Amino acid sequence: MSLTTTLVPLAVALIGAFAIEAVAAPRRPSLRPADLAIRFIGYALVTLFWFQFSWRPWLAASSCLLTLAILSVVDRLKRQVIGEPVVFSDLALLAQVPRHPQLYYTLPLSDLRIAGPLLLGLAMVIAWYALEPTALPDGAGAAALAILGLPALLAAVVIAGLSKPGQAALRRLFPRPDLTRDVARYGLIATMMGYGLRRLGEADVRPSPESAESAGSGGDDEIVVVVQLESFLDPARIGGPGLPVMERIRAQAAQYGRLAVPAHGAYTMRSEHAVLTGLDPDSLGFGRYDPYLARKGDEPTSLARLARAAGFETVFVHPFHRDFFDRAQVFRRLGFDRLVMEEDFSGAARIGPYIADVAVAERILAEIAPGGDPAPGRRRFVFSVTMENHGPWKPGRLAGIDEPLAQYFHHVAHTGNAVERLIDGLAGRRAVLCVFGDHAPSLPDCRPPASGPLATDYALFRFGRGESGPPARIDLTAAQLGCVLRDALALKQAGLRG
Repeated sequence: MSLTTTLVPLAVALIGAFAIEAVAAPRRPSLRPADLAIRFIGYALVTLFWFQFSWRPWLAASSCLLTLAILSVVDRLKRQVIGEPVVFSDLALLAQVPRHPQLYYTLPLSDLRIAGPLLLGLAMVIAWYALEPTALPDGAGAAALAILGLPALLAAVVIAGLSKPGQAALRRLFPRPDLTRDVARYGLIATMMGYGLRRLGEADVRPSPESAESAGSGGDDEIVVVVQLESFLDPARIGGPGLPVMERIRAQAAQYGRLAVPAHGAYTMRSEHAVLTGLDPDSLGFGRYDPYLARKGDEPTSLARLARAAGFETVFVHPFHRDFFDRAQVFRRLGFDRLVMEEDFSGAARIGPYIADVAVAERILAEIAPGGDPAPGRRRFVFSVTMENHGPWKPGRLAGIDEPLAQYFHHVAHTGNAVERLIDGLAGRRAVLCVFGDHAPSLPDCRPPASGPLATDYALFRFGRGESGPPARIDLTAAQLGCVLRDALALKQAGLRG
């Protein structure tokens, strides 16, 4: 097969991929020659990636175009719901899609609407193999060398990108995370590759935790409970009914306010990591997009590690799968002694597809019951993540309630009940309770503003201290909230209002 026969499909792939992105992108792509060169290198590498499996030029070119088409569709949907382009760490979530399709607004692989197109695509690839001749060189030795050489060449590109000269070049192209700008300049593919290599090449820096304003001092509590409320914010802020718990927060909390979170409508792990470590996402470099993937839970400033060092038993309560976000492994490394997860909620009530928030609150109270197992009399630190308010918001989720915003208001009322149950259950104990929303709900009526992710709400309560001053309205970032909690766990440090 001639060189021309190989290069023509490659040219079609490059031009076609650029056309797809130019049509689908919300911003006009950069036409600067240097930016176009980086963009086309990304397209070429994707084409070569597919080419190594078939050695059929037109099949590889078509695979490149299909890859860009799928990425562009996902990118547009993600921008609408979350306000952020597709990023390299999203690829790590692909393995979760078949296991948890409902969380990704798709259908299981067994559904004919998914299985049918996949089987049809497989049949087309098999037919293409039969119809298009291979571009492998003649001779068994030359063919074997080519089959082994192309993957080695692609691996060499990655190794070169991780070398000192490669990282220096990438730092000039991608000095810091700026997804919107970089995608407009270099395209989705080149930006994903560049960000991925930048992350792999980053030194394992240990940034200092954020600082935050808080009131009073603490450190001698017997119980500290932190609850991350799925998709929680005051529904009155988005046109919903007021919650009784919000009145109690404004009247009884030691501290409350808006919480600036790292993402809108998704990426729970970003807020979770910021609160658990006190590390601002900006300090994480290119690992900010999925801190659990980047750091694997190896966090010296983790609240659980600090609590354990201070004599607390540490418990994580989450009524969902252990494998989601690899939480079972990550939370062990974060410093949690025990994990209470989906299998421990086998008999619990569900509201919609997920375990009810009130059931989670009851389990938390059972974990901290005086004299209860497994460590009677021991101080306890509990970090919990709820699930009832998780999407998708679609017809059939709740009987008689199909409108997404109405579904959310139905669920968030239960969240308010759960928080009130915790307030009542902790009253009289020497305890701290913190509740906060991980991100705004991913609803059509709650799109991300141009200024960034919509802030959620948080509240901090301190019990067993007698009379205290009026609640303080203090707006924080998620990382600053983590630092307030860190100080509450440590003796003789500034913490919550005493």
